[in-house]
Order: sequence, then structure tokens, then C-alpha cells
Amino acid sequence: MTKQFFPNLSQNYIEILEDDEYYDVTIEIGEDPNVKIFRAHLIILYYRSSFLRRILASNKKNDNDVLFHIKLSNITPEIFQIILKYIYGGIISLNEQEPSETLKILVAADQLLLQELTDYLQRYLIENKSEWMEQYFELIYQTSFQSNSLLELQEYCTNLMAKSPEKILKSLDFTSLSEKSLVSLIKRDDLQMKEIEIWEYVLEWGLEKNPTLLPDPTTWSDDDFKMMENTLQHCLPLIRFFSLASEEFIQRVHPYKKLLKHQLYEELLNSYLNPNSIPNDDILLPRYKNIDGIIDSKIVNLNIVSLISRWIDKIDIKSKFIYTRELYLPYEFKLLLRGSRDGFTPKKFHELCDDKLCTVTFVKIKETEEIVGGYNPLEWRSASDSSFIRTKDSFIFSFKNKNDFKNPILSHIINRYCALFYSKMVGPMFGSDLEIGVKGGNYSTEYNFCRSRKLHYEKKIRNTDDCFLIEDYEVFQIIKRRD
Repeated sequence: MTKQFFPNLSQNYIEILEDDEYYDVTIEIGEDPNVKIFRAHLIILYYRSSFLRRILASNKKNDNDVLFHIKLSNITPEIFQIILKYIYGGIISLNEQEPSETLKILVAADQLLLQELTDYLQRYLIENKSEWMEQYFELIYQTSFQSNSLLELQEYCTNLMAKSPEKILKSLDFTSLSEKSLVSLIKRDDLQMKEIEIWEYVLEWGLEKNPTLLPDPTTWSDDDFKMMENTLQHCLPLIRFFSLASEEFIQRVHPYKKLLKHQLYEELLNSYLNPNSIPNDDILLPRYKNIDGIIDSKIVNLNIVSLISRWIDKIDIKSKFIYTRELYLPYEFKLLLRGSRDGFTPKKFHELCDDKLCTVTFVKIKETEEIVGGYNPLEWRSASDSSFIRTKDSFIFSFKNKNDFKNPILSHIINRYCALFYSKMVGPMFGSDLEIGVKGGNYSTEYNFCRSRKLHYEKKIRNTDDCFLIEDYEVFQIIKRRD
């Protein structure tokens, strides 16, 4: 058994610090007129700070051959007093410190290579002073990127810029970002900016680094383009050019075509002009969007929601690059029914979903990650007399899984007279091509007859006509968002 008596040990070492005898090092701290001489002990400084160890090893004793003398002008006496108490006693008290003073302690701890204290102070500021750090973000940012050791603070700054770019970039000169910081920001999948804005910020940053260039690229020579390309060489591969709308590409990227690799530019051009053009596997996907109120789903994500919204509004539906475009989220998906919450019966479906215009159904098939579903531009109704319903705008679809949205199957109605099927014995039923219903029971029986086949829609959305079981299903009503 081992018993540790650290509190008493810490107190004894602090008493050594406060004792005027036995010291063998003097440390001159600060600049005129705020200078103070501290007395300390070689053996403690040597083993507690590798920075001070190097200085002590390189310094010679003064003429009386008794004392070492160190001079540190870029730390204030008040801050060094706190640091010295930590070095001797392992104690740091921040309750009475202003956040700005804590930041100065952090900078001093980093300079003295006190990694334990540096790590603690970074976490302390992030966990306890986040509101202050947002208010003085530029100071925090400039401080964090002055040292390679302040990684937690750097990550905090990058996270905050990614999460709230509009608020942060208004208080920070974007062109003052270091290349390292800019790259760490624009490589993030969760950067909450439109891709065209990111591209324009990067161009602005590049122009700041090349003050001889005029903003108008039509005035640039080939050498000018080469100079700008070299400046942006680590940024250009991180721009999601395929996310841009066609008008954004023509107006804002085409004038800078000489900055891009020839093959990349040709692929971009083809993606807008040739619907049969096939995307490469290495195309960066659109950035994630953190938008509250779009959808509350256990089955699909925003990438799938974006595709469904494009299909509803008939935007780029023939393009094989549709999944690479920036997320299109004009609708709120209002949850009407979730099977795992509300039950899996026709009765519950009609209670919750009837008489609601414009609904989307998602079905997750049991024992597989496969998702099937459909869009109904009309209302669902519980009909005593079963009947097919006419519409030209419905469609059905399938995805291999929640995260595989590169190769969805979209199938439009071809026999508009049999687009939907109303009956109190079925749930959401799209013609005879996607059936969710009950066989051999009543409307309170759980679904026991679910299948997909090709009859009234243009494509088969599953490889088999066999019946399947439902793991879960959701029905949403789509409502136009108000920005």
C-alpha cells in the first residue's frame, strides 16, 4: 500500500520559495519601470521547466561564483509570481483572475514549456470562459496560432469559426489568417458557409498576399495566374467546386479558370453541360449544414433530404452530379408519424397522416440498411372502397443505406392514373409499386404485407419483388421554410 502526502509536500516547497536563505538563482522579470528580482533554486527550476533548464545550462555564474542570474523581459512580475508558485507547489488559483490575466498566464506557461499547466489553462478557458473568448476572439485567435503547443485553443478557434463564420469573421480580418489556420478552416466538412462565399474569401486572402495584383482577373498575365496559384496551392484542393450552382460557376469560377488544373476545369464544365457525365469517386461531398428545424429523423440525414427536395422541385434531377451540389434545403420536414413511436398499423397511419398535403415517406427495411419511400403531392385518405388515385408528380425512391446517397434510384410515375392507392387497410401505398399494408387482418393489425415491384412507375427500386419487414418508417409533411 502506498500513501501519498502531496498537500504537505506542496506547502513545504512553497515555504522554500518564500525563504530568503539557500537560494542560488536570481531571476529578473519584466521591463522598466515594472521590474522585479525573484530568488529561486537551481535544482527545482532545472527539473520543473525544460526552458529554464536550457537557460541555466547555457548561463555562467556571475563574478561571486555563487548565484546564477536569469533575465526574462517579456513576462510581467505579477504573472511570473503565479507561475513560480505553480513550479514550486503545483498550485494554481484562477478564481480571482480576470480571463485576460489567465490568458497571459497561459502564454507564459507555454513560453516556459510547462506543458501540464499549458494544457490545463487551455481547457479551463474553453470550459469556463467561452463567452469572454467569443467577445475577444481575435485576441484568442492570434494568441493560439503563435505557438504550436496551443493545439486545444487552435481547435477551439477553428471550431468556432466553422460553427459561426458570419459572426466571427465580422470581428476578425479574414485576410490576416495564417495559411495554416485558413487551411484548417476550409478543410472542415462542417464549415457553415456557402461554398461560393468560401471561394470568394480564399480569393480575397490570396489577393492580400499579392498586393501587386488587381482584383479584376481579366488584367492578369499568365505569370500573375501562376503567382496566385502558388499562393493558393494548399487551398484550391479544398474548395468544393462541384457544390456550386451553374451560375456561380460561370460568374465566379470561370474567370479564374487558369488557377485550376485543366482536367478539374473540364470535369466541372461537363458536370453542368452534360447530364450523362460520370462523377469521379474523389469529388469532395457538400459540407454538412447544422440547421435546426429541417427534419427530425431516425432514418435519413440532410444529404438525402436535400436530394428529395431537389426531386420535388425538379432541380437537376437528370444530373449524375446532383449529390455533389450544395445542400438544397427549402423545406421543413414536419414529422407526422414514426412507427417505432406511434405504431405500425393502417389505423394509426390514417389517424396521423390523412388530409395532409405533400408528404414524404421513408421506410427502413428490417435486417438491411436499405431505405425506400415515396413522395405524395396530394393527401392520404382512408377509403372504404379501395381506389387508385391520379397524379403526375409523385415518385418513389431507394437508397442502399443512410450514407450512400451517390447512387439512389429515383422512379417517376408513368401511369399517372395509378400513382397512389387509398384504402383503410393500407398505409402509404404508391400505386402497386411500393405497398405497405395488411393481408388477412383489419386496419388495427400491424403491417404484414410490404413489397416493391415495377408496375406503374418507370424504374424498379429494389432488386427483388419479395416481401420485406419494416424496421421503422416515418411520414413527413413538407412545408416551405421562411428564411
